[in-house]
Amino acid sequence: MGLSKTPVVLICLFTLALLHLSLAQDTQQDYLDGHNTARTEVGLPPLTWDDTVAAYAQNYANTHIGDCNLVHSQGGSYGENLAGSTGDLSVADAVKLWVDEKANYDYNSNTCAAGTVCGHYTQVVWRDSIRLGCAKVRCNNGGTFIGCNYDPPGNVIGQWPY
Repeated sequence: MGLSKTPVVLICLFTLALLHLSLAQDTQQDYLDGHNTARTEVGLPPLTWDDTVAAYAQNYANTHIGDCNLVHSQGGSYGENLAGSTGDLSVADAVKLWVDEKANYDYNSNTCAAGTVCGHYTQVVWRDSIRLGCAKVRCNNGGTFIGCNYDPPGNVIGQWPY
């Protein structure tokens, strides 16, 4: 009649390992890794984490906990990328959404393909941006709001990102 405790212990350890892995996807380094991989591909130096820029991102993200609407901040002195979902969205997946816009960007004409978006990607690889700060909040509706800010800002009309 005695049940072995080994399966229960293994299940608990497995669950803790999965929890750790999911939490590990939301670190400063995850934001930096996603951005800096894209920057390396086009010969740019890496971004560095900046606590002041991150505090700006966190303060703005906090204002969207109630609605999770992806509305850009107004009048800020930073560049900005936003991502969201109706459920949990990892930091790595949010940055990937922005970087995947590379397929829509034509460097020779410095434009996006017709009917597409590429400005998130060009902000990630903007040559003059050197500092990064990001934040993630889970919204009251179960969604996720992720924002990254860039200093100095990019996407200057008439200039190439790199």
